[in-house]
Amino acid sequence: MKKILLVCIMVMLILASACGNVEMTSNPPTSSEPKPETDESIIQKNTSDCFNAENINLDSETEKYFYGVWKVEKLLGFANSWNDASEYPTGQKFIGDEIIIKKDFFSSKGLKNYKKYQYELKNPLYEITATCYNSTSFYRLYKIDIPDLNENDVVKVIDISDPSTNMHIPVSVGFFLVNNDRLILISEATIFELKKLLIK
Repeated sequence: MKKILLVCIMVMLILASACGNVEMTSNPPTSSEPKPETDESIIQKNTSDCFNAENINLDSETEKYFYGVWKVEKLLGFANSWNDASEYPTGQKFIGDEIIIKKDFFSSKGLKNYKKYQYELKNPLYEITATCYNSTSFYRLYKIDIPDLNENDVVKVIDISDPSTNMHIPVSVGFFLVNNDRLILISEATIFELKKLLIK
């Protein structure tokens, strides 16, 4: 009886082992099953964040709007990281001042009340240092609330450099171009709306 029982157990083990092997080899992966991630599938394809992998030159549409003579029209507010209301409570030292932005010339000498912003450059380097594809990603990166910025607005961050040194001038000043139809100046942590002047 013990021998029969032992034989039965051995046969069951052999069958179980054979069935396991059949299951493992009889179901090769099909094309409908998920495949392991490849380098291509890791690449971020959404635009929920700002893109700032490298500095890029201005495209023709951006140039067309960006180049011109700009007047500081109004104070928009302050970055949340630093409220500079003691210096610019109403933007009184910038309002009405002008900046010249041309392909072959840049001048901030029109910002009369600030000696450290007195720059004049021939053949300046204009570069887009970041592009934010919505207001949420812009705020996440810069901690600045731009009034009337809509969720789907595209904001390009433009820096200006001295061609002889490749240094940004000055570090505390930059431009935000919204949808290629609105230009905003940031000085320190203060933001101003600029208005393009029609020069005859």
